[in-house]
Amino acid sequence: MSERFRPVSQEVLSDGWGTLTRHTFDYVRGDGTVERQVREVYDRGDAVACLLHDPAGDTLLLTRQFRLPMQVAGLDPFLIEVPAGLLEGAEPVERMRAELMEETGYEAVALHHVADLAMSPGSVTESLACYLGRYTRTERAGTGGGAAEEGEDIEVLHVPAAEAVEMIARGEIRDAKTVALILAFTLRRAG
Repeated sequence: MSERFRPVSQEVLSDGWGTLTRHTFDYVRGDGTVERQVREVYDRGDAVACLLHDPAGDTLLLTRQFRLPMQVAGLDPFLIEVPAGLLEGAEPVERMRAELMEETGYEAVALHHVADLAMSPGSVTESLACYLGRYTRTERAGTGGGAAEEGEDIEVLHVPAAEAVEMIARGEIRDAKTVALILAFTLRRAG
């Protein structure tokens, strides 16, 4: 915790899928003056995401699914994303392997941690453990498609690696974690 942050009060506004709280605090500015601020923070837990590459076909394993916030914002609600999920108390690699099976039906041959990202640090507490790895497109181990009881309806995509970067440039891939992992993959490949 920073010495420049002095909590005054905290109020839970909503405690549904995640917890939304309003924080009143005194913030000590760089020049030493103290300013009272009020901010809302959403906590839904930490998460994990990964991008898998099939070297034989030079494809990336991605998903497409409906996202209500994009619909509400008037944007295309069907986002192309890397497989991801909330940790829910599990170890990141263990949770990622379970999410891969649930969402795609594929197993990772290898997973390598590349970063822990703050997803939207202005209002969300989530830290996202990001991984790169490999999969074999011809060896699907399960059905994938997501957890129907959670309302998931996930389409599995095998996107040529070179095409994925072009899809970012055209605005077809807009999800931040997905963009970050595709660029990390591209940089590692170039190096």
